[in-house]
Amino acid sequence: MSNVLFIGDKNYSSWSLRPWLALRWAGIPFEERLVRLDQPGYGRQEIAEIKAVAPNGTVPALHANGLVDKLVIWDSLAIVEWAAEQVAPGVLWPEDPALRAQARSATCEMHSGFAAVRRDLSMNIVRRMDRAPDWPDDTRRQLARVDELWSGLRAQHAHRGPWLFGTRSIADAFFTPVATRLRTYAVQLSEASTAYRDTLLADADFLAWEADCVGEQRDGSTNPVIDSLYR
Repeated sequence: MSNVLFIGDKNYSSWSLRPWLALRWAGIPFEERLVRLDQPGYGRQEIAEIKAVAPNGTVPALHANGLVDKLVIWDSLAIVEWAAEQVAPGVLWPEDPALRAQARSATCEMHSGFAAVRRDLSMNIVRRMDRAPDWPDDTRRQLARVDELWSGLRAQHAHRGPWLFGTRSIADAFFTPVATRLRTYAVQLSEASTAYRDTLLADADFLAWEADCVGEQRDGSTNPVIDSLYR
């Protein structure tokens, strides 16, 4: 297999989930290599095992042409953009230029924003809380923005299908980790956003990833990884 995707612990690493989903949805073959994040150098981008495969010391990282004559792509957004260029138009981004621009806007907002959500709702796929905590003001504002963004786009594109822009795209891959966070922390959403969250969490490829998270926990991997350090 020519492509190798290095990822972090599946239960915690939202940044790893995004390109993993995009590659699966695009039908691009790859081998996954999981690197445990509870190692010396965690939090400083100095885990030796990661630095050996990614120049910035973070995962995910894709070795796109094998481990010998390889092209190394780091950062989840760069990886999915590479993937979109490998497949036909419309597979990972909407084919319509206006929809594609809108999908890129939503994806980039997720990629670069929502710092308070990342801080206070760290990803832990197998965890469930009975009720949402009393969030700080900035976290509440950002959660409201997620709901506004999702419900607004679903209102525009519901006639196209159940995904954010009707058909499945990179935007959905980037918001799937958010959906897990909202479920974990019992965040209340509008009806449209709840339906979209459930669409993401019912995806067959996400369910395969989730099943591996349960396996990680059984293996004793319980380090509370702050996934925003691993972009």
